[in-house]
Amino acid sequence: MGVHENGNGIVGGKNKYKRMDSDALEEDIVLSNNLQDQEGVFVEKRDTRIYLLACAIFASLNSVLLGYDVGVMSGAILFIKEDLKISEVQEEVLVGILSIISLLGSLAGGKMSDAIGRKWTIAFATFVFQSGAAVMALAPSFTILMTGRLLAGVGIGFGIMIAPVYIAEISPTAVRGSLTSFPEIFINLGILLGYISNYAFSGLPVHINWRVMLGIGILPSIFMGVALFVIPESPRWLVGQNRIEEARAVLSKTNDSEKEAEERLAEIQLAADLANSEKHEAKAVWQELLKPSPAVRKMLITGCGIQCFQQITGIDATVYYSPTIFKDAGIKSETHLLAATVAVGFTKTIFILIAIFLIDKVGRKPLLYISTIGMTVSLLSLSLTLSFMSDEKFGIELAILSVCANVAFFSVGIGPICWVLSSEIFPQRLRAQASALGAVGSRVSSGAVSMSFLSVSAAITVGGTFFVFSLISALSVAFVHTCVPETKGKSLEQIEMMFQNEGELQRGEVELGDVEVQRLVQKE
Repeated sequence: MGVHENGNGIVGGKNKYKRMDSDALEEDIVLSNNLQDQEGVFVEKRDTRIYLLACAIFASLNSVLLGYDVGVMSGAILFIKEDLKISEVQEEVLVGILSIISLLGSLAGGKMSDAIGRKWTIAFATFVFQSGAAVMALAPSFTILMTGRLLAGVGIGFGIMIAPVYIAEISPTAVRGSLTSFPEIFINLGILLGYISNYAFSGLPVHINWRVMLGIGILPSIFMGVALFVIPESPRWLVGQNRIEEARAVLSKTNDSEKEAEERLAEIQLAADLANSEKHEAKAVWQELLKPSPAVRKMLITGCGIQCFQQITGIDATVYYSPTIFKDAGIKSETHLLAATVAVGFTKTIFILIAIFLIDKVGRKPLLYISTIGMTVSLLSLSLTLSFMSDEKFGIELAILSVCANVAFFSVGIGPICWVLSSEIFPQRLRAQASALGAVGSRVSSGAVSMSFLSVSAAITVGGTFFVFSLISALSVAFVHTCVPETKGKSLEQIEMMFQNEGELQRGEVELGDVEVQRLVQKE
């Protein structure tokens, strides 16, 4: 009864099972394809991250040059004084002139990068510094040494201005903070390498050791030649030159999907079109910076202010003159002095690496609070130690600890974040030259501190000088609270919109929602 002899029931049953098997096979194929697609997306994302990392590293190599010069000069100057018989004033000028002269490179770098592109400005910076380093290494006199240092300073000015701008413009929003902090990381790496170079070559004859120390600074420039074959041009600069297809090709390499690349391209084009529709180009960039609108004025106060506070809190005095500080604390041996500076270099480098992982997770502003408050306490501790406990064992240990704490708090916050903020808060039309203006403020402040530290210390003692730095650091806490917004998780175009709205700037919380997008489209 249940089984039909004609086989229909059995055949029907077989067909049923065959269909079920077929459906299961189709589901397996679909699931397999989905897994393969997910694997493909994962591999694509991984490749994108590796490519972005390579671009950020290569673009930051010029920063190694600045860091190495700062670190190596702190020790080399001891032997230059002995070999070339220079005075204390000449020592101050030699150390500080690099920061002052680098402002010429920073000012010219903004205009040059708008004209020939970000990538080739990086290449030019490398060439100029390499020439200066070679002249310094071979200098037979103080005059020739100064000539080489002037050249090196111009090259560094170009390099420190353009690297953060370039990285900010190629980076997706999610990782922009971490990648844009790479130049500061490489400055710290350069400082550490400079300290190690001092320690390693200090045993050579006096007329040779400082030349070897300075000459090794040429090596990072060689790697930049390789970098030019790897890094692309900035997509935002390409859009500004109406090279849309080239910009699309770059964005497809730096974003996780074609869809995301097209969205970024549309956003960049919209911002560029808005700039044209509002006739920003009719007004010279420098004229707009010198006679800014309220929004641009807020950007300039934030960008240039954070750059100046980064330097006038005395970080370059701490790094350039760390042997002098430790000698004032009571360390007598030159070998022990250089060894203590190596400890400072390691501390600075370790904490800048910590900042990479925190900057896009914790945010810019919380790290700035930690940094500026911590620096204030560390500088005050160093001031009191040098004033009341010098030449005591505990005083020496506390001085070393205070210096290490100061550079640690600097490196975890204001050190890298100053460059991140100054490269991301300005609109496309102003970004390069406004960042150059901020870099000028940084270099002038650095030069003023470096060239006056010994004279001021002679007048009010080293401890008194660091007490002044602690007061300035306390002011930087108030500046962060009042003038610095949170930019974590926002695109460069969203940040520009944030500065247009005073209330949003004060809260530091803004999202570019549908209403704002419609407003942008209507304005276009």
